[in-house]
Amino acid sequence: MDSIDYYERYANVYYENTVDVDMSEIRSKFLELLPENADVLDLGCGSGRDGKAFEDAGCYVTLLDGSAEMCKLAEITMGKEVLNMRFDEMDFEEVFDGIWACASLLHVPGEEMDQIMQKVCRALKPEGILYASFKYGEGEEYRNHRLFHDYTPQSLEQMMSRQREMDVLETWISDDVRDGRDEKWVNILLKKKEKR
Repeated sequence: MDSIDYYERYANVYYENTVDVDMSEIRSKFLELLPENADVLDLGCGSGRDGKAFEDAGCYVTLLDGSAEMCKLAEITMGKEVLNMRFDEMDFEEVFDGIWACASLLHVPGEEMDQIMQKVCRALKPEGILYASFKYGEGEEYRNHRLFHDYTPQSLEQMMSRQREMDVLETWISDDVRDGRDEKWVNILLKKKEKR
């Protein structure tokens, strides 16, 4: 079972466990860097929780998820269509002021990450902002029927530095905000360079 199969099978459980998680502190950091009425891509949107918050904040939001079942649930949250698409199927060119990839890119295998990141970066307008989060750790393994590629702040910055059009703004470690979880997360904010 790959990661998308997991979300197809357990979409309702995952939705229930994540739709009310409070990500407002990190969302605020991201929003502060965006222009007013920004075009935002919620990449791997899951329940649609964050996309709804961005829309409520005045953003124009596009939601995308690889799991058709998660898309159906996110459509209930958002009241609009969610794109059912895998990361490798994306083909946007300078469309978004911000891309929010909360706990989604962590399922991308290490050997595919550069290619996926190129697509993500291409989707951003010049001076666009990318937020991404990963579980804190080293290496890649299957846990609970899903592939996770874990990073430290150093390994994450090193991986992102290969995207030459992006500058790292901030990297930090945070606690899991879900009840009863003692996991750590690595968060990163990047900005796409201006066109010369």
